[in-house]
Amino acid sequence: MKYKWTTRPLGELVQFTSGGTPSKKRSDYWEGSIPWISAKTLKSERITTSDLFISEDGLNAGSKLAPRGSILLLIRGSGLFNGIPVGLVEREVAFNQDIKCINSRSEIENKFIFYWLISQRKYLMAKVGVTGIGAGKFDLDFLQSLEVPIPSKQERIQIVSFIDAISDKIELNQKINANLQQQLFMLYECLSTIDIPFDSVELKTLCNFQEGYVNPSQTHQEYFDGNIKWLRAVDINESFIINTSRTLTKAGFESAKKSALLFKPKTIVISKSGTIGRLGIIADYMCGNRAVINIAPYNENYLPFIYAFLKSKQREFPDMAVGSVQKNLYVSLFDSLVVSLPQEKLDVFCKTGNSLLNAIYNNCLENTKLSALRDTLLPKLMSGEIDVSVSDIQL
Repeated sequence: MKYKWTTRPLGELVQFTSGGTPSKKRSDYWEGSIPWISAKTLKSERITTSDLFISEDGLNAGSKLAPRGSILLLIRGSGLFNGIPVGLVEREVAFNQDIKCINSRSEIENKFIFYWLISQRKYLMAKVGVTGIGAGKFDLDFLQSLEVPIPSKQERIQIVSFIDAISDKIELNQKINANLQQQLFMLYECLSTIDIPFDSVELKTLCNFQEGYVNPSQTHQEYFDGNIKWLRAVDINESFIINTSRTLTKAGFESAKKSALLFKPKTIVISKSGTIGRLGIIADYMCGNRAVINIAPYNENYLPFIYAFLKSKQREFPDMAVGSVQKNLYVSLFDSLVVSLPQEKLDVFCKTGNSLLNAIYNNCLENTKLSALRDTLLPKLMSGEIDVSVSDIQL
């Protein structure tokens, strides 16, 4: 059944607030407890914290607060090409000038608009400018003119409740995975307390390193939206990477010529620029761009040990990066890394570690399927094509 709901412009339903950035030269502005969301850190759809924090003085000197229940939407920057980052604020946070805070009259209204924005991602991505003055940004007049469907209040509550159930399951799996990863890292740390002999070897004797080189021109639309997964730093998620935010066609992949190489599953990737040192494990064949390095253990069973070792060094990676204009990690910088192999306990550790990684992978796979289900259902729910009150869909 197709309902014909009335619509209203987004600008009539919400208020838009602009953010700001405190001076980077004032270290005291960046030594507080207020989570600060930027274009790079607007990744989670449920926002509770960030990698960056500001102080009250920093807030008063330039930023703005987004209240609980409001929506943060990226309006300019390269992140717009990564699926239109949008998040629902579950704890008061500050945000920068590349983001708009969207707020309506009530939390249920905000949640409905939030899910509606998610349902419109493909449409919104098509409206992001690629070249010229409008490149990589949304015009505020365009955002305000977006027509939002207005079902009855009861129908809005039902839609929000139904999609919340899917999102809650995704979030639960993420929390379980965080716990499983913590178990893996604690097991690794415990190895150093055991009185057993260790062999010191260079990391390069255990792994093969490969830098990504696939960077198709953005002006060639025929290079994109194919079936080849294109891994970039933004996709590295400190867990298993099953899908990428952008894909390439065969022509886009082969535009790299001799550098058109695929990373293999069950290997590790690290971001070499931008947010330097982010780690992830590839779950499928992917090509990488210049911002990522692939680290493939020669012995696949050693995957959890190598991953835990790199995680233990993660804070050191930004300091290892070199470059006068932009800091980068390079394969050669890993040559000096020395790994202590606990030969008597290595097989036992890897057996347990692989069991933990398999559990994490299964949860990631389930989340991928749940996200696909949500993304399929949302447009139909929002358009009235599906009546959630009589739906027999089971989660």
